[in-house]
Amino acid sequence: MKEKKSFMPITSWAESDRPREKLLNKGVGVLSDAELIAILLGSGSRNESAVELAKRILHQAENSFHKLARYTPVEFTRFQGVGEAKAVTLVAAMEIARRRSERQSDQAILIRSSTDAFELMFPQLSDLNHEEFWVIFLHQSNKVIARKKVSQGGIAGTVTDVRIILKEALLVSAPAIILAHNHPSGNLDPSQADINITRKIKQAAEMVDIKVLDHVIIGNQKYYSFADEGQL
Repeated sequence: MKEKKSFMPITSWAESDRPREKLLNKGVGVLSDAELIAILLGSGSRNESAVELAKRILHQAENSFHKLARYTPVEFTRFQGVGEAKAVTLVAAMEIARRRSERQSDQAILIRSSTDAFELMFPQLSDLNHEEFWVIFLHQSNKVIARKKVSQGGIAGTVTDVRIILKEALLVSAPAIILAHNHPSGNLDPSQADINITRKIKQAAEMVDIKVLDHVIIGNQKYYSFADEGQL
């Protein structure tokens, strides 16, 4: 007969071993990745503690926060012990971390070439199974002010509203912008729709003295630059 696995809830642990108490008494830096996630979960299930559940979630994501950040609420709820409320908390926490990292890094970035634009947007667009259209807003010196997703679509394409792009550029007083979107298929050749929207955005931007410096298409870990190919 198989021996039943013993289970000890976190409340029965020594106080110094409980994630919340450890954070309060010793600081957040001493906590393991699993303990941090356990705090977000708040509780485990009937058969395992929050820490054990967190370890199982991390193991499934190959101990990668990068992969974990791509989980949807539905994917999190597939783990026994994770309901909708816990799933939403995890997704929100991952998004907060992503935005903090994005905004901190953006302010120090100078776009000097299409390669710089590609390297900035690659982590955001490389592994998506749908298209997203982003805009990088730049200072006169080509330093990044901010970047923003302006539309999202399916596998075949996305609809982009020129008015939204110009509105966002004017709100941050950006004299120049770079367009970026991905091709989930990996085919980097611009479609006729890509060419048309690029020309449309460029013509509209010129009316308010905003320059479109490039449009970068990302796919299969490579990129296509409208500027480099003389398409602007």
